[in-house]
Amino acid sequence: VSDLRPSALPGYLDVSRSMFDLRSPPHRFMKRYDSVSSVPSSTSSRKDSQGSNRSLDTITLSGDERDFGRLNVKLCYVSSVEQIWITVLHCKDLTWPSSCGENPRICIKGILTLPKPVHFKSSAKEGCNDIEFMETFVFAIKLQSLQAVRLVFKIQTQTPRKKTIGECSLALRELSSQESNHWLDISPPSK
Repeated sequence: VSDLRPSALPGYLDVSRSMFDLRSPPHRFMKRYDSVSSVPSSTSSRKDSQGSNRSLDTITLSGDERDFGRLNVKLCYVSSVEQIWITVLHCKDLTWPSSCGENPRICIKGILTLPKPVHFKSSAKEGCNDIEFMETFVFAIKLQSLQAVRLVFKIQTQTPRKKTIGECSLALRELSSQESNHWLDISPPSK
């Protein structure tokens, strides 16, 4: 199964990228693409409808991004108590430098880029192809303050030494009380 997944990933990323471009809530579509067997047929029909140029560009980008993995998070804003709920679900197809060893301990550090940044960190898990975190973080912050900031995730190794091996981010312009599900492409850490 692990040999087949990378061939299916570019289409999977294409679907999540399209959803953000169209500003539609991603959770409506995620269930359709959860199983590996449904990805190839569903994605090929979506690519055909977008035209060949768009498909070629997307395939090239997805191939580059796939090398670093993806992070799955859920977001929800509870306006009655002015709280943002951030759930770090799991990290798929993560790669790390050989200098980190075969199975380094991996954690996710989150940052809300407010004027006074808010930091949080998941527990450390053993590095593998699909790391489950399933951790929720809750912060009391006014919605108006959040809509102008980004939520940044840094993927870090804890052993043999602390090192950021990748990062991704998400704008919080469209937070709502309806939980949204996001797949974020992990890129190399910025210098």
